[in-house]
Amino acid sequence: MTHARTARTWFITGAGRGLGRAFALAALDAEDQVVATARKPDALGDLAAAHPDRVRVLDLDVTQRDLVFTRVEQAIACFGKLDVVVNNAGHGLVAAVEEAGEAEVRAQMETNFFGALWVTQAVLPHLRARRSGHIVQISSVGGVGTMPTMGLYNASKWALEGFSEALAAEVAPFGIRVTLAELGGFATDWAWGSMHFASPLPAYDGLRESVFGSAKVPWDMAAQGSDTSADPAVAARALLAHLDREDGHEDKPLRLLIGDDAPEHMRIIFERRRDDYRKDPRFQWPT
Repeated sequence: MTHARTARTWFITGAGRGLGRAFALAALDAEDQVVATARKPDALGDLAAAHPDRVRVLDLDVTQRDLVFTRVEQAIACFGKLDVVVNNAGHGLVAAVEEAGEAEVRAQMETNFFGALWVTQAVLPHLRARRSGHIVQISSVGGVGTMPTMGLYNASKWALEGFSEALAAEVAPFGIRVTLAELGGFATDWAWGSMHFASPLPAYDGLRESVFGSAKVPWDMAAQGSDTSADPAVAARALLAHLDREDGHEDKPLRLLIGDDAPEHMRIIFERRRDDYRKDPRFQWPT
């Protein structure tokens, strides 16, 4: 005998486009309810119009801590509960470390790290009281490895991964799950209109040429149309399948690799790290 699944309520940041919008659409396809937040909420008007009983749209800049707490309370009031919280809001920054200005670095950390932290802190009292819930942190293969000229982005995601791993152990006794979704490449606006760029120094022109194929930044946004990366809907389906795994199964990892290219990126990252540690004769890689 099968039982109908109770509809979940999602709280998604950065839901106006790209991955955030794909997550919202997947949740709606699963007959769930969605509180979709974005800095420009008008981008979500079509979803609200198509699903007036299951979508609430809230404007939210995740860097404003007080506003985050207010919006979370409003989200709970909308549907009476939250089940899945997706910290998706974020952006990239192309900047060699020497090139990065203070305002650019602070903006990177405020959104990618502090924004996710504020949302996490805001939802935890509610999830603890219910003794259930799932917090999904949208990370990246860049949250484990690094790439020249993306070091500040990497730092923001490494920080996200650090507090989230500790968080998972802290909240497990309350029935709350945490997932670090480590994504590979997807055809979103992340590398295009959402990308931020520091003022380039000529000293790093050769480096940018070797990494991106051109020293010019910002790069030509018209090339977005030729992006052959995976459809964000693929990532949304992978996340939904992960959430649907039955409680108690031991194969529910803290880290979820999403994207066909993600496992190979991770293999390269960890092989390089292993080989670096092996330069110390005291280090023995486990067999």
